[in-house]
Amino acid sequence: MRIVSLSHSPAPRSPMSSFLSAGVRIAYLDEGPRDGTPIVLVHGFASNARVNWVTTGWVATLIGAGYRVIALDNRGHGASEGPHDPAQYGTATHMAEDVRRLMDHLGIERADVMGFSMGAWIAAHLALAHPERLRSVIFGGLAWAMVTGVGGQETIARSLEAESDAEVTTPKGRAYRAFAKQTGSDLIALAACMRGSRQPVPQEGLAKLDLPVLIAVGTRDDVAGSLEDLAALIPGAEALPIPNRDHMLSVGDKVYKQGVLDFLSRRP
Repeated sequence: MRIVSLSHSPAPRSPMSSFLSAGVRIAYLDEGPRDGTPIVLVHGFASNARVNWVTTGWVATLIGAGYRVIALDNRGHGASEGPHDPAQYGTATHMAEDVRRLMDHLGIERADVMGFSMGAWIAAHLALAHPERLRSVIFGGLAWAMVTGVGGQETIARSLEAESDAEVTTPKGRAYRAFAKQTGSDLIALAACMRGSRQPVPQEGLAKLDLPVLIAVGTRDDVAGSLEDLAALIPGAEALPIPNRDHMLSVGDKVYKQGVLDFLSRRP
């Protein structure tokens, strides 16, 4: 794959396509050369494909390196349908399977998969359930917390459900609500997602994972958990610290992008 400049310019704003995943309509982007190696991008909570991957320059960077880039809006996010039932958001049973069904829909047998934050959680469950479908997996913005959890789910859910901003009193709740409103999200669907997702990733499964793995976390990230502990658990995993970046600022960082391109270029 060709290494290119790590642009923050968005790729052309192509319309999103969609398909039905177990009765829920899922929107996605499919960009770049059809004969390119496919990489599937899975965004974080309250974000969407465009916010997480297009506006940060990821889609343009990966297309420029010759990849076919598929980025979905997770159920409850962006242009995808958002059930209001928490039972519809199991990370392993529903959200990871949405990614697998999207690959089936597009006729993609194997792909590199990169998830950021909640997307890394989803990618981890996908890797454990369907390792034969992945060439490699990249966990961005989430490390040991995928095993232990991050806590505060009910507080965040209630903050999203509040009738007004004034009712939200916790800093974490205000931050999540503000970001969700900024991305134009369905707050009730996000509350359901918060309650129904984030099932811990089993340590025993990660310890047996037989895939190339890259873990990229900002050195100032107070959400992701220990990068070193997760890298030590997964056989052969590569750790990529993103210098001086917190959880939100790490996603578009040039060190992160170059590290991913280097990692992907070494894959068979």
